Amino acid sequence: MAGVMAGCGGEPTSGGGATAEPAQVAVQTIVVSEETLPVRIETTGTVRSLDRALIASKLMGVIEELPVTLGQPVSAGDVLVRIAAADVSARVAQARTQLEAARRDLERERALQETGASTVETVRNLEDRVATSESQLREAEVMLSYSVLRSPFDGVIAQKLTNQGDLATPGTPLLEVHGVGRFEIEAAVPESLATSVEVGTAIDVLVPASRTAFSGEVTEISSAVDVQARAVLVKISVPDEESLRSGQFARLQLPGPSRRALLVPASAITSVGQMERVFSVSPDNRAALRLVRTGPRIGDKFEILSGVDAGDRIVLSPPSALREGQPLEIRP
Repeated sequence: MAGVMAGCGGEPTSGGGATAEPAQVAVQTIVVSEETLPVRIETTGTVRSLDRALIASKLMGVIEELPVTLGQPVSAGDVLVRIAAADVSARVAQARTQLEAARRDLERERALQETGASTVETVRNLEDRVATSESQLREAEVMLSYSVLRSPFDGVIAQKLTNQGDLATPGTPLLEVHGVGRFEIEAAVPESLATSVEVGTAIDVLVPASRTAFSGEVTEISSAVDVQARAVLVKISVPDEESLRSGQFARLQLPGPSRRALLVPASAITSVGQMERVFSVSPDNRAALRLVRTGPRIGDKFEILSGVDAGDRIVLSPPSALREGQPLEIRP
């Protein structure tokens, strides 16, 4: 018993006693506040060439020459299609012959009129005949010019809808030519969002195929709504320096209604494994660990979905050695 009593009444071991107060850490802080964020709603669009034309014939005839291939670059004025037009060529030859005969008759009658062997009325009738023949010749020559189809601008052959030897009919497209270097985006904007878009509105555009992102401006808005798609056609400019191809798929970020959100600087958030956390400042200026759930990154900030509230003060760029309950020296 004496031994037991002696053990109980001995001095405390060196491992006992009060825990030492952790050192104070100087930190910078920020107060969490709500901010108004513009909501972006994604829709899709298509890259279109500003210069594009469907090449069609005004004559009916067999295509005798088609000297272009799909994707071939062409210059303004290059021959794209030649159509056999023997009947029109014959009309030109006939009109030219009639004009030459009318001019000879007019010269003869003018000479006779000077000698009194012809009348003023006869000369006037022949002058009218010459004018009519000239008009008929011009008309026939214009019709003959329609047998040769030329490129209206510099571009590439985007579609080839016919082949040599096919029959060309008036109004039926034969080729499609797209210009190069100048593009726009065409998008069907849902009618629920159309009211938030006007000419001059900046739209963020991404073209995944070419890994191109840029900001364009709305240049045109249709006044009608497509009753099937319930959408409004909108056209968006493309900067001249962007290298795209007509027909490429594009993603657009349209402005939607704004919303309120809690944003904190990315430097205030640290990660441990899959956990994200911040240190808030307690009323007695001590570090309080908070687990948070973040949303999308917006610039140099993250949206906070849970874990902190508006008005909380949090530590910016917390030191790696900062621990729960550690005293803080708040610096400006």
